[in-house]
Amino acid sequence: MKEQRGHFRGGRLLIVAAALVITYGPFSIADVTSWGHTDRQTSSIRDDLGRPFALPERTPERIVSLAPNVTEILFALGLGDRVAGATRFCDHPPEARALPKVGGLVDPNVEIVRSLDPDLVIGFRGNPLRVLDRIGRLGLPVFVLDIGEGLEDLAPLVERIGLVTRTEERAAKLAASLRGRTEAVAAALGGVARRPRVFALLYGQGLWTCGGQSYLDDLIARAGAINVASSLPKKWALYKRERIIEDDPEFIFVLAKSDPDFAAARDWLSRKGSLESVAAVRAGRIHRLDEDAASRFGPRLVEVLERMARLLHPERFVEER
Repeated sequence: MKEQRGHFRGGRLLIVAAALVITYGPFSIADVTSWGHTDRQTSSIRDDLGRPFALPERTPERIVSLAPNVTEILFALGLGDRVAGATRFCDHPPEARALPKVGGLVDPNVEIVRSLDPDLVIGFRGNPLRVLDRIGRLGLPVFVLDIGEGLEDLAPLVERIGLVTRTEERAAKLAASLRGRTEAVAAALGGVARRPRVFALLYGQGLWTCGGQSYLDDLIARAGAINVASSLPKKWALYKRERIIEDDPEFIFVLAKSDPDFAAARDWLSRKGSLESVAAVRAGRIHRLDEDAASRFGPRLVEVLERMARLLHPERFVEER
């Protein structure tokens, strides 16, 4: 897979990098027993590769981000003016598009990173380990983060970035907001009797969908529905057309980058995909999810959860109309 392919941008490549985990093998946030723990005597923590990291005494002046979700969180913490460089896929918020680019997720340019003179580099496990090692050998502080297994890992991720950037108070407020909004959805859906069947489609790659190991499977469940592909023991996989016809989902959520892409996907599902018999297609219950928001493990995931919950169970959100 090459990053240059038309639809393979940003969050989509983040999904595939996380799904394959080629460089590091099986790993999860839960594997790091020091999660959130700070050794006050040494002022150090361990990153999500288990490597010790010395906490800075103050907020770093020049931060390089090697993943779009990290960039979004840095901006959400008010650190946009301190981001010295980011990947070419870091395009949210819009101000991030003007940042110096260090390459992609799987091919960051070490020399460009060095030229930006960062005092903090934040990577994620989709970045090649050999590249992260090379950056570290240059004497640059590198902190590597994992992608969460479920939505419950989002707030701790924000707090973790707040810790290494010494913006703990801002991170605590953002994390509290994300938790509160998530809990509000859970409260609205409390005791819901019926959970419709859902199929999530990543547009542009055939019937590419999320399996039971994906955090989107968790979002679907939290939105009061059942992911028909949850039995797949993978994060993302191709689904057979015969299988989706048999599963007969009542809703289809299309991860699309734009309204024209969504219209094309809806047209394909309705006319060219031989899926006319599927309940969601017959009833026109095909809805768009912003691809970047849904495929990046960042704050906008809560927006995705809220949107799905309202579409699936509008009767539970009557007061918001």
